[in-house]
Order: sequence, then C-alpha cells, then structure tokens
Amino acid sequence: MLLTTSVHFLFIVFLGMLLLVLLLIIGVLFYSFFQYKESVRISEWVKVINQKISEVIVYEDQELSLDQNFMASSGNSSFRNLFLQKLVDSEKKFSGSAKIKIKNLFKEYHLQQEAAKKLDQKKPYLIAGGIQELTVMEVKESLPRISSFLSHPSPQVYQEAQYAMVSFKGFEGLYFLNTATEKISEWQQLRLLLSITSVPENSGEAIESWLRSPNDSVIIFTLKLLRKFQMLPFYPIVVTLLEHSSVEVRVQAVQTILSLENPSTIRFLTEVYPDQPHEVQLEILRVMKISKDQCCTDLVKKELLENSNTAIKVYAAETLFELGHQEYLAKLSRDETASEKLIQIIKYALQEKVC
Repeated sequence: MLLTTSVHFLFIVFLGMLLLVLLLIIGVLFYSFFQYKESVRISEWVKVINQKISEVIVYEDQELSLDQNFMASSGNSSFRNLFLQKLVDSEKKFSGSAKIKIKNLFKEYHLQQEAAKKLDQKKPYLIAGGIQELTVMEVKESLPRISSFLSHPSPQVYQEAQYAMVSFKGFEGLYFLNTATEKISEWQQLRLLLSITSVPENSGEAIESWLRSPNDSVIIFTLKLLRKFQMLPFYPIVVTLLEHSSVEVRVQAVQTILSLENPSTIRFLTEVYPDQPHEVQLEILRVMKISKDQCCTDLVKKELLENSNTAIKVYAAETLFELGHQEYLAKLSRDETASEKLIQIIKYALQEKVC
C-alpha cells in the first residue's frame, strides 16, 4: 500500500514538472513572437521615418507627397520617440539647409513635447537623453528647466546640463563653474571647449575666480581655456599655480605658461625646476625641448649626468639634442667612465641603434 502511494505521488510530481516545463516553453514562444512582432514594427517605422527625413532634405516642400503610413503612425508615442531619436541623429550628420529642415520637422510634429517629458522621468539616462534632444534642436525656452539639473547627482545628467548651458549661452553658460564641486572629465572639458567660440572682454573676474577654485578640474579646464584663446594677461596668475597642491594642476600650468609666451618663461622654469615633483619636472623638460631656449642648457646637462631617474635622463638627452648639443652628447657617449645606461640613453637621443 505504501509503495503504491509513493509511486502515485511521484507520478503527480512528474506531471506537475512536465506541465511547468510546458508552460515555460509556451511563455518563451509567446515572448519571442511578441519580440519578433515588435522588431518588425520598429523596422517598418525606421523605413518610414528615414524616407520622410530623406524627402524633406532632398526635395522642396511643394514636391513632397503625403505619406499615409507616416501620418497613421505619427500619433503613436513610441513612434514619435523613435522619430525624435532619428532626427537628432540626422541633425548631427548634416549642416546648412539640411539642418534647418530637420529642425523644422521637429517643430512641425511638436516633438519638443516628447523630449520635455523625459525631464520628468526618474531614470538618469532618460533625463540626459531629453536634455540632449532639446539642446540639439535648440529649444531655448527649455533652458530654465535644464539649468535645474546642473546639481543633479547623476554625472550623466549634470554633464548634459552643463553642455546645454554652454551650447545655448556660450561663455556665459560656463558660470556653473562658480559652484561646480564634481570632477569635470577630460571628455567633458573637450566638449565645453569646442562649444566656446569667443571670450567677452569683461570675463577677467570670472576667470580669476575659476583659477582659484577648490575644484582642481575647474582650474585645469580654465587653463585649457586660456591656451585656446591665448589670454596673455593671465600669465602672472598661472605662474603662481606652480605652487598648487595638485600635481596635475602644476603640469597643466607648465603647458599654459609655454602657450602664453613670455621671454622669461624658460628662465623662470629653470629656477623652479628643482622644487617640483617628478611629473612636473618631466613636463618642464618637455617644454624646454620645445622652446629651444639655451638658458636652460646647464640645468639639462646636470639632470642628464646626476639625476637617477631614467625618464628624466631620457628627456634631458632629447632636450640637449633639440637644443643643438649633438657634439656634447656624442663626446659623452664615447667617455669610458660613463655608465652603460647613460651611453644607451644618449645613443637613443642621437637616434642610433643600441647594440
């Protein structure tokens, strides 16, 4: 009796598992079918949208035919978001009248509403996408709303908001630097720099405050801004940054000092060189190599002979080569008292093969 009950129980369990597997298979099939239908629908939408954009760019308004498929789908929210995405992608690829036509399409179908809705979402990538779309399509009336995201906790969001401010307002849009506490990435700095086309004459006070910012990345970005626009009056302030606590700031300051051009630059760098960290010393030697100013020759020779750091020795040898002291290097490479390491470094600087 007990054996019969056990067999019956196992049979019920087997049937239950079989039914569960069957249900899972049916669920997967339904999901796959739904995904397939969705991908087909999106593929058709993409064709319709691409055709619409192409016709608008290529033909004049009076030559356009009424697309029934496009009109039928234009009220669908998913279709409109896809249309918006394709317009933004297209706007980045074209210029001139094509850009204008794409933005006219954006306005004609009131896609600003779709982009603006994303600013009310919770997910950072949706908010950032909305900001980007409004920026690309130059919806200036959205600027007050976008500015509220400058202090958003997500880097993806506040970086897009920063870029939007500069895209809309130029140099004036950089005033978020006054309160920026998060690090501005190198990529973000490049985006911002490319968006700045001019610096107003009354910008001195703001730039000085950014050069004294507690945020190192703000200082570094400002130094790059000085280099881009050759802002010579800030040379004395940049010089003081060689005493900054951040090595990266000091390195950028050395690059900026060279860019701003001053007859006393190399002599000054020669004087401060001994007190600088290793990374800054390497940058100073690189600057000396570029400048070809002979006043640094004694320092460079001393570094080649006495400094124990290989990278410093290599930079020193290359600098002497660029300064025109090939004979000195050749003579030194033949010196029997010189170390093998020094000889190899010199030969490298002289562009010879090391055997």
